[in-house]
Amino acid sequence: MSVLVNKKSKVIVQGFTGTEGSFHATQMLEYGTNVVGGVTPGKGGTQHLDRPVFNTVADAVKHSQADVSIIFVPPAFAADAIMEAAEAGIQVIVCITEGIPVRDMITAYRFVKDRGCRLIGPNCPGVITPGEAKVGIMPGFVFKTGRIGIVSKSGTLTYEAADQVVKAGLGISTAIGIGGDPIIGTSTKEAVELLMNDKETDAIIMIGEIGGGMEAEAARWIKSTGNKKPVVGFIAGQTAPPGRRMGHAGAIIGGADDTAAAKKRIMAECGIHVVDSPAVIGETMSKVLSGVIA
Repeated sequence: MSVLVNKKSKVIVQGFTGTEGSFHATQMLEYGTNVVGGVTPGKGGTQHLDRPVFNTVADAVKHSQADVSIIFVPPAFAADAIMEAAEAGIQVIVCITEGIPVRDMITAYRFVKDRGCRLIGPNCPGVITPGEAKVGIMPGFVFKTGRIGIVSKSGTLTYEAADQVVKAGLGISTAIGIGGDPIIGTSTKEAVELLMNDKETDAIIMIGEIGGGMEAEAARWIKSTGNKKPVVGFIAGQTAPPGRRMGHAGAIIGGADDTAAAKKRIMAECGIHVVDSPAVIGETMSKVLSGVIA
């Protein structure tokens, strides 16, 4: 069992023939992901990377039975690309694009939710189930198969956590990069819930950052459902000043509960093993699983 994607997933790439789409589609194919084609308006009927190109997502779904899409489309058109995928019946939509206008994302968010699709991102590194499928931009060689799930707002911290886990002698079941924009399709709590319900995941790493209330929401949900699996947590932005955006568009302290200190406190109160540095994530997880840390 895997979360969101696996070796049977039929993946299409929106923005297939562009520079970013081409590069990362190549990486996904080399990893073994079942990329069945792509979409570039006006280039339908051609071939790219030995895969068919379609004019629309609807055409791609009709001819390839695709059920997963990854989007490499410029910000001005990315929200439309998300909605096009949802309208065509794609079940898992991964949007890599950063900087989509907030008003556009409000519309796209509602559109996707109304159709029961799962949107990961935007402004995210994607999803990987090691050894089965990589739908995103993460370096696949870092991830080794195992039973630790990762949920993260940060791409680079996703890779760092995976590296730490592997160096600790453990491995990854599925890593979900949810994205750092103000409006994203899948929240921290929703992603954690997927891993909590996954029989192949024994423990979870939850990486958040300043801004918003998603980490607190997830922590309180974890506690309310009985702390069924151990969770190790880290919050980035501990030295960030209030009122200044730090890196991600959503990483801005807007209130007392948005600070790293407040989030860490809430997470700890909810039974999460909070670390102060990403360098000890793997070590801490190993100690938790072995019973060294209660």
